[in-house]
Amino acid sequence: MQVIEILKGNAMRHGMKHRKLNMDTNARKALFSNLTNAVLTHEQIKVTLPRAKELRTFVDNMITLGKKGQLSNRRQALAFLRDNEVVSKLFSTLAERYKNRNGGYTRVLRAGYRYGDCAEMAIIELVDRDVNAKGAKDLARVAAEKAAIEAAEKAASAEVQKEEAPKAEKKSKKSAKAEA
Repeated sequence: MQVIEILKGNAMRHGMKHRKLNMDTNARKALFSNLTNAVLTHEQIKVTLPRAKELRTFVDNMITLGKKGQLSNRRQALAFLRDNEVVSKLFSTLAERYKNRNGGYTRVLRAGYRYGDCAEMAIIELVDRDVNAKGAKDLARVAAEKAAIEAAEKAASAEVQKEEAPKAEKKSKKSAKAEA
């Protein structure tokens, strides 16, 4: 009896909540974990439309966990996201931002078609996003690199001046003796 139902397609649909996106389960879990990380970090990313529509549920669930704020919720989020910085941002900044909002934390905007394979693209972003969050990490890294280069140049120039100072003193002493 059960074999006949399976052949007819009347079997229960356990574990068929999300789209398969032409991937195996582990690849799909890793993809959505990484994309969720990216959305929570940058607060806006550009992906294909089917991925954006599926990603909404994961991002909304993570923000809901952040709003609850319990230790078990933090551990659940860390198990999925695997990044301490993102989890701390989720439980502090984002939880505070969305504390009065009952769901609907993300927005999916269509963004044309990708050149090459004509895949429909979309921008997924947090609703009340911080405009400066996108690329902030890269800007901070570049600024730190510039500061380190300037500090190294100052140290090198100070070292050169220290080496030249005794030579200049010797020359001034010689010129003073010659004048006398």
